[in-house]
Amino acid sequence: MPVLLPLPLAGAYDYAVPEAMEVAAGAVVTVPLGPRLVHGVVWHGTAAGTVSAAKLRAIASVVPTPPLKPALMRFIDWVADYTLSAPGEVLRMALPVPAATEVPRPRVGWRLVEAPAEGARITAERARVLEVLRGAPGLVWTGSDLARAAGVTPGVLRGMAQAGLIAPAPMAGLADQPLRADAAAPALTPAQAGAAASLRHAVAAGGFGVTLLDGVTGSGKTEVYLEAVAAAIAHGRQALVLLPEIALSAQVIDRFTARFGAPPAVWHSEVAGARRRATWRAVAEGRAPIVVGARSALWLNFAALGLIVVDEEHETAFKQEDGVTYHARDMAVVRARLERVPCVLVSATPSLETLANVERGRYARLHLPERHGAAGMPEVAAIDLRRTPPPRGRFLAPPLVAAIEETLSRGEQALLFLNRRGFAPLTLCRACGHRFQCPNCTAWLVEHRYTRTLQCHHCGHTEAAPQTCPACGAEGSLTAIGPGVERVAEEARALFPAARVLEMSSDTVRGAHSAAAMAAMIENREIDLIVGTQLVAKGWHFPHLTLVGVVDADLGLAGGDLRAAERTFQVLHQVGGRAGRAAQAGRVLLQTWNPGHPVMRALVSGEVERFVTEEMAERRAGGWPPFGRLVAVIVSAGEAAVADAAAAALRRAAPAGERFVVLGPAPAPLAVLRGMHRRRLLLKAAREVDVQALMRDWLAAAEVPRAARIDVDVDPVSFV
Repeated sequence: MPVLLPLPLAGAYDYAVPEAMEVAAGAVVTVPLGPRLVHGVVWHGTAAGTVSAAKLRAIASVVPTPPLKPALMRFIDWVADYTLSAPGEVLRMALPVPAATEVPRPRVGWRLVEAPAEGARITAERARVLEVLRGAPGLVWTGSDLARAAGVTPGVLRGMAQAGLIAPAPMAGLADQPLRADAAAPALTPAQAGAAASLRHAVAAGGFGVTLLDGVTGSGKTEVYLEAVAAAIAHGRQALVLLPEIALSAQVIDRFTARFGAPPAVWHSEVAGARRRATWRAVAEGRAPIVVGARSALWLNFAALGLIVVDEEHETAFKQEDGVTYHARDMAVVRARLERVPCVLVSATPSLETLANVERGRYARLHLPERHGAAGMPEVAAIDLRRTPPPRGRFLAPPLVAAIEETLSRGEQALLFLNRRGFAPLTLCRACGHRFQCPNCTAWLVEHRYTRTLQCHHCGHTEAAPQTCPACGAEGSLTAIGPGVERVAEEARALFPAARVLEMSSDTVRGAHSAAAMAAMIENREIDLIVGTQLVAKGWHFPHLTLVGVVDADLGLAGGDLRAAERTFQVLHQVGGRAGRAAQAGRVLLQTWNPGHPVMRALVSGEVERFVTEEMAERRAGGWPPFGRLVAVIVSAGEAAVADAAAAALRRAAPAGERFVVLGPAPAPLAVLRGMHRRRLLLKAAREVDVQALMRDWLAAAEVPRAARIDVDVDPVSFV
């Protein structure tokens, strides 16, 4: 019997089945591998037969967990073939241990004691806990959720339990919180209703199909695709909604809860322990009708999948760069095809790949042209930094400062956007010119002033910010070059001392709970001015936010990335869309040194279709994606000479043909990453070329030194 192990192995291993054991394809089993027992999955197909029956080792046990569904197994095989990965590496994403292999332990939380003992002391902290519990009668809270909601420590809860004010109680499982498709259906505009009807029909009819749901920011795309989710539930099927960022799940989950009467199942890297095991089982047993998650949720073992939604489909966060390199948006389409279910791609700024598929007739399109309700699109203007630059040592130009003052004086909120973490991207010595560089990467160290550290944002190297220059010993000579969000926030606090300023970046937003807390502060108008990175650019709805100022609109246009213009347009359009989403009019100001750039012109004029048409024409003329294929081959080694030798060997073995070309080798933009020297080759091919077959033959023919590592990225998104 073939058993696939979640290890980087070439394929399944053959094992004998004991006489008293019954196993079928998809069963999770334990098998001996060397001196230890490991988990694996009985794979479809026949045994390889390369080992005689007498020498086969036997399956040790069958794990009491739902077997992997046939469609998921076909999906694993397909992704392994497409990405040129070992099938076991792909299986590892679908078989999380211990989530898939251990029986979930009962979860215990806290409930209110209806008749507490007399004489219990009620402190201010205990009163807050009681207020939270009384506000949700009958609900059992986890300790962490209750402590967070009441603003107390876990010790307060333990003390209340000892005093007889609260008591432990079993937590409801996912199956005990049934969702209702008709719990709170919203009133839709005619455009929304038409789009929703199309999606509901697709779900009811079943079968594979891809629909792009696009529209201006604030047009109510979420409400529309929630109708498709409701249709899936009504037909007894499950729905998967993929999000690019964990932080986005906070507001989305609230909207799902309001719409369906109970929260959806959630799956991302922060879900751990008992909740992770319970969620995996509930999905596999069909007890979790809706799953909202990051790209890893695509690998869950759905019992009856009926719909896949990819929200913010244009986001590059859907591309996994480490391990098995795949794009969750594209693989969501593949899984929908193998499951024979509809797939909906959602975005206000669709990727050119998706638009090209619409153009070819492969995808349907539903467009929402107007914002929901009374909200109109924000006015967009460029601030020409050549004419009105910021004062020396500052980064906010006078027109932007004046606009913020006006906004705050009206009691409205403003957002300053800069897609750069930390205080400054570079620190140098004014005395000798020394620049602080990562010892493991060809990257400058970023100053983080709050923690007084210098950090590499590629490998994670961190060191204390020194008082003197390590090269020349000069004191007081170190200076920060350029702004990060910390520096912009510092300037904002100095310019607007009465304003309540909040920073939102991956350094301050520590997951979904932290994001939810910050979002609540903004919605409750406890914040006047937000300073953030691309974390605030998508998905958020802040009704009192009317001004968005982009500190450096040109930032994403630097470098040789073929998608630079597209990405810059998308992120700036998305962040601008946070302004004016309610009754008050919105305004967007772009600080730029190049207001004549096509991206800036398109954003100011609102001529989105023209920008897309021009960008498509350039890609088509050059044979670049989505009108051609790319495969990146990254060679890495601990020594530069070994990396060079391996790259040269690959170059000598490179295939030649009329419909493709091999470019390189050349040093990767990050020529050293995590201490490894890196070289890059690029296969550029016509769309009809079978690049997987080409790559297999090429890699098999190359005699690469064993000390070198070869990574292949089919359809690369990043060129770092």
